[in-house]
Amino acid sequence: MDKDYLLLTRASASRPSGDWSDDDFDVQVNGEVVGRIYKAHATPVGSSWMWTLAFWHHEGRTPTHGYAATREAAMAAFAKSWRRE
Repeated sequence: MDKDYLLLTRASASRPSGDWSDDDFDVQVNGEVVGRIYKAHATPVGSSWMWTLAFWHHEGRTPTHGYAATREAAMAAFAKSWRRE
C-alpha cells in the first residue's frame, strides 16, 4: 500500500490572510490541508508543539491531536495517527 506523503507548509504561505508565526505549519497531502502543527503558548511542560488533524479528517483516526517536545516529534505523532498505525 502506498503511503500518503505529508508535507509541512508554513501557515504564512498556505493561508494568505492573517499574521502567522514562523512556528505555525499546515500539514498537506496532495495539496489538501489535513492538519496543523504549531508551537503553542499553553501546553503541558516540555511539550510546546501541538498537532491536530483537520476536523473533517477525524473519522477512524485516534488520537486526533496531541503535544510533543519538538516539531519533528509532533510530525511523527501526526503521521502515526494519519496512517492509522
